[in-house]
Amino acid sequence: MLQEKALRDAAAGVPGEGKRPHAARPFLFISDLHLNDGIPRTVAAFEHFIRVTADQADSVFILGDLFEYWIGDDMLDDPFVARMAALMHTLSERGIALYIMHGNRDFLMGKRFMKAAGAIYLPDPIAITAFGTRVALAHGDAMCTDDRGYQLFRKLARNRMPQLFFLAWPFRWRKALAERARRASEMRREGPRLPKYDVTARGVAALFKRARTNTMIHGHTHRPARHQEPGGTRWVLADWDLDHGAPRGGYLRVDAEGFRMLPLD
Repeated sequence: MLQEKALRDAAAGVPGEGKRPHAARPFLFISDLHLNDGIPRTVAAFEHFIRVTADQADSVFILGDLFEYWIGDDMLDDPFVARMAALMHTLSERGIALYIMHGNRDFLMGKRFMKAAGAIYLPDPIAITAFGTRVALAHGDAMCTDDRGYQLFRKLARNRMPQLFFLAWPFRWRKALAERARRASEMRREGPRLPKYDVTARGVAALFKRARTNTMIHGHTHRPARHQEPGGTRWVLADWDLDHGAPRGGYLRVDAEGFRMLPLD
């Protein structure tokens, strides 16, 4: 559900009504990179995207699952994670805004990480104005309403008290649990994709209505496409994986010419 208070609180840092982007400089949208030190080609593609592709952008939006998992901001003590944060910080140093939304794997990213990356936290969902078009942004998992077990977990996991309890565990315990969940997720991905893991018509229609728009961008499902729904146009971002099987990846560019899905450079 669209959190109107979150929308108001974020408005000061998010492009919106009355806020003009730099002339002709685009907004770039990515999601589901699942970064970790075991996928060097994907990491290299992300480094190229930040350093080269995004160099002429007004803003970069990462709509969730930037990392394979996030078990607390003390992950920044890991050299790989610290390197990724420093890389993203170069965007703000170049005058390019970076907005990061939580995904289903990295919803524990906190203020320490956002500061290290030079990023602005983006609530899920939120509506922005991009070149005159009101757009709903979401990670996408909340619209998978047929997966009732996951929705129950999501509600619990977004509660501050369980989060504080988990973050109080020793780092090695948290990491062991995350690795076990990661292996289970990989096994599910090897099997057939069940319809319950995709967004539902009900979930999509509800977000269109609450956001008061007919344009939406989200990730999560790993099914990149431009969908024409009864309520409007739904853009699904590509997941990134250049290390296993056929390379996948891409980004959505929004500028004065419209919306375009583009491959990685």
